[in-house]
Order: sequence, then structure tokens, then C-alpha cells
Amino acid sequence: MNLKVITRNIGLALLLSALFMYISAIVSAIYNFDASFSPLLLSAFITSVAGAFPLIFVKKSSDINIREGFVIVVSAWSISCFFGMLPYVLYGGEFSIINSWFESVSGYTTTGSTILLDIESLPKGLLFWRSSTHWLGGLGVVVFMLLILPSVSSFRLRLSKMEISSLSRDNFRFKVNQTIRIIFYVYLGLTVLQTILLDLAGMDLFDAINHSFSTIATGGFSTKNQSIMQFNSFTIELIIMAFMVLAGIHFGLLYSIFIGKPGNLFRSAIVRFYLVSLIVGGVGLSLNIWFSGTISNFITAFRQGFFQLISIATTTGFATADSSVWPSFSILILIYFSFQTACSGSTTGGLKADRVYIFFASIRAQLRKQIHPNAVVSIKVNNHSLDREVVSSVNLYIALYIMVVFVVTLLLSLMGINLEDSFTSSVACMGNVGPGFGSIGSLGNYSHFPTLAKLLLSIEMIFGRLEIYSIMVIFLILRWR
Repeated sequence: MNLKVITRNIGLALLLSALFMYISAIVSAIYNFDASFSPLLLSAFITSVAGAFPLIFVKKSSDINIREGFVIVVSAWSISCFFGMLPYVLYGGEFSIINSWFESVSGYTTTGSTILLDIESLPKGLLFWRSSTHWLGGLGVVVFMLLILPSVSSFRLRLSKMEISSLSRDNFRFKVNQTIRIIFYVYLGLTVLQTILLDLAGMDLFDAINHSFSTIATGGFSTKNQSIMQFNSFTIELIIMAFMVLAGIHFGLLYSIFIGKPGNLFRSAIVRFYLVSLIVGGVGLSLNIWFSGTISNFITAFRQGFFQLISIATTTGFATADSSVWPSFSILILIYFSFQTACSGSTTGGLKADRVYIFFASIRAQLRKQIHPNAVVSIKVNNHSLDREVVSSVNLYIALYIMVVFVVTLLLSLMGINLEDSFTSSVACMGNVGPGFGSIGSLGNYSHFPTLAKLLLSIEMIFGRLEIYSIMVIFLILRWR
């Protein structure tokens, strides 16, 4: 394995993080050189030196094999999280080393879980850096890195196969080089558009930028202690809901709207499944909290019910209510959507609606096979039959995903954490959702969890963001060596 090539490309990822640290320091300077200016500037310097060092002393090379590609992807994420915690550690306050690591991992993996008791006490520069980790992580450190690499198609292809799942690649009808740029243009365009709309809706520019970073990355970090509920604005909630739904759709299909082919979006069986499931789930949840008397006003019940469901289903994690006190039926619906989530090819985590759709289709096919044993029953997505290998890999991934959630729940319960907190925190972190239920609900936090639990959950966030297999392949590579 060529360690020089690996370190060089990890260095590029670190330089991207350093760039946003410098921008965050500029934000701090704009707000009268608040208390985060020195920590951000020092962190940016350390990170840029660490990133530039291999670029200076290691020659550029496009010769990379598949094992090196996996190591670059996993290492870029992990090391970016490590350097991303520096501003928190240097700032101090609630940020112990483990809390800083947890917050950094939560940011880069777009999970949105937090250890902070008082978010609004943080200086503006640090709040901006916190949201920036979402924006970097949402598109993917590796995808950002690919944007600035030379146009070496073989190199780009190998790395993009690690970072962009096979399910999402199938929906892109472009070359790899074009695919990366399409993701970036859609991502940037949605961020700018939402920022403008939130600003027009009455949110100040700083909050608008931060919440746009979090929404399009489907992360959930807010600049307010009570998240979106603190704004108490239906217009703001409506804008955020619309962009959460958009951020959960395959970016390649969103791009087709901009180039005058909106029909491609609604011809997708996966998108239809995703949108219909949001409507059905939202109506069921809203009616439940209304009929149960949890929320007496019909309009308010639908307003809060749909917002919370979309927020969870897109793994964003914003809140307009404390869903932990809702009826069990509503909580179970939200837990289901914490597993299903949105479309592959978006910034969301979780199993993805694509896999769940194929899972249900395979059940339907199996039932038909039981009735007609001699029939040839194929599983189709958009009128295209799927190979048995694809279906098997999808179902195997779902089983593996659930097993990881169960094992982490088991380990958390051994640490003395109650069952509700253990299970829902494991589901939330594995799916990069953020909030769970109980003490870690939509208006709660993870500050009271023991150190070992925070470490375990941060590792689970990375597992979920990199979709398990990338991490497992690293262990196989080490075994091969």
C-alpha cells in the first residue's frame, strides 16, 4: 500500500477543513473578535500545516488501487473529525476532549447530536464552524477533495465508488467527473436559495446561513437552544420543511429539474415511494397527536407532526416540539422513519428509502413465488429488473445495519443507560438522525452520557455515514497485510 499517496490525499481533505476554519475566524472577527477567534485561527493554522505537509513532500500520483482508495476515504473522514475538534478543545467551556470529539464527529457525519446545554452561549465564530462541519460532511469530505483533484478519470472513479453508494450511482447518467460537479452545483444552489428565502422570511443572515448549512446537509445543528421552535414562524418552518424534503431526494434527479427535465423526478419509483411515505406517515402521526389530546389544535397538530416527521425522515433532526412526550404510536412512526430515511444519492443517512423499497419488493416477490412456485418473478425498480446479487446485498445490508444497532444498544445498556435512551440513541446515531427519545429527545442532548458511551456512539456515527462496509474493508485490508 502506497502510504505517500494516501497521506497526500488526506492532506487535501484537511486543507478544505482548514479553509472553513479560516472563514469561521473571519466571522469571529466580524463579530468584534469574539472569544472563538484565537482558537479558530490557531486550529486553522495547525490543520493547514498538517494538510500542506504531505502535499509539499509527496509527489502527485494518480496510481491508486482499490485498497488505497478505501483507506483514503475512511482516513479522510476520521482525521477530519480529529482536527475538527481542535476549535472546541481550544475554546474550552463545555468542550472536554471527549465532548469535542463527539461534537466534531456529529458535525462531519451530519448526525446533529450534541453535548451542549447552552448553544446560544457559544460565540458566533464557533457556531459558524459547528455548522460548517455539517456542510463539509453533508457533501462528503472526499467529494470535496475530488473537486480539486486533477482530471484523472481512473483516480476519480475509484474514490467516487467508495464515497457514492452503488445505489446512488445507478441514478446518475453522467461520467464520474460530471457527477461530482452535479452534486456540488445542486448542493451549493440549494444552500444559497434557502439562505435567501430564510433571510426574506425574517431570520437574520447569520442564522439563515447556519440553518441552510444544516438543512441541506440534513444535519440539524441549530444556533438556538430550542432549535426551530425558537423562531415560532410558520413561514420559516415551511421553508425548512420544503428544503429538507428536497435535500432527501437524489441530487441527480434534482439536477434534471434544473436542466428542464422535471419528468425524470416523478418517474422514479423510489422518489414516489419516499414522498408518499412522508405524506402517509405525516398524516398518521398528526392525527394521532390530535386525537390523543397531546395537541388540541388541529392545525398545530399537523404543523408540528409533519415538521417532526420530515425532520426525522431526512435525518436532519431539527425540532419544533418535544416529540418525546408524544403518544407511543407517534414515537414508533418516528423510529420507523429513523431507519427508512430518504433517498440514496442525497445527504441523508440511515438505510435509505431505496433499500427499504427493494426490501418490500423482495417480500412481495417471495409471496408471489409461494403462490406460483414455477413462475419467474423478478424484482423491478423503474421497470428495470434487478440482479439477484443486488437484492441479496440490499437485504444483507439491512440485516447487518439492524445488528449493529442492536449490539450498540446492548453495550449502552451495560453502561447503566435505560432502554429507551440506549435504543433510540443507537438508532439515531447509526442513522445520522441526531435526536432520539427520552432524555435525548428533540430538545434534549447527550451531555449526561458517560465518556465510553459518547465514544461508542461517535464510532457508530462514522459506521452509519460510511455505510458499514467501508470500515469493515479496512479491517480486511489489515488482515491481508
